[in-house]
Amino acid sequence: MYEDFPLPKITQNQVQILDMNPLARKDILEVINTLEGIRVDGKVVHYEFVCGIDFRFLTQDIADAMKRCRFVRPRLAWDGSFSDQYKIKDAVEVFIKAGYSREDLMIFMLVNWRIPFKECLRKLELMKVWGVKVCDCCYDGGYKVAVPEHWSQEEINAIRRICRKHNQLVLFGIDPQATINHLEVLSVRE
Repeated sequence: MYEDFPLPKITQNQVQILDMNPLARKDILEVINTLEGIRVDGKVVHYEFVCGIDFRFLTQDIADAMKRCRFVRPRLAWDGSFSDQYKIKDAVEVFIKAGYSREDLMIFMLVNWRIPFKECLRKLELMKVWGVKVCDCCYDGGYKVAVPEHWSQEEINAIRRICRKHNQLVLFGIDPQATINHLEVLSVRE
């Protein structure tokens, strides 16, 4: 059963919302608009959805309200296959139209999951073209406890390095750690 909980009292100026699927709330637009008027010690509050936003629930009205109500660093969830690329790109454009810069945006990509390693690499290629960062996320509790169930341990280790490099390229437009053997470091034996 699904239950929408009431908003807690806001007592800080920086609020991280940990809901795993915040846009699934039936009243999400009303909730976001309510947050706009909240002040703590006379100062505005900035909000952040820490978990990835499900593109299936994202609308232009929601993205516009998030921007107006001071939501920072929006993250999209791309847990599915590469074939969702058009929907994810559309969601990126919704945030751009709302006033977010590409540098503000991040896309969660579930790794060590049923989506193969090579398919995740293809997702990264698109994210690089779109100029957005990746938040790679091991589905089974994080990299420190990752179990090579769907991927090999070598792939699990490699994707972390590759994602970090991806974000450096997106942020700086150059590779700040470039070396002659750079590609050898990032490669994975097949």
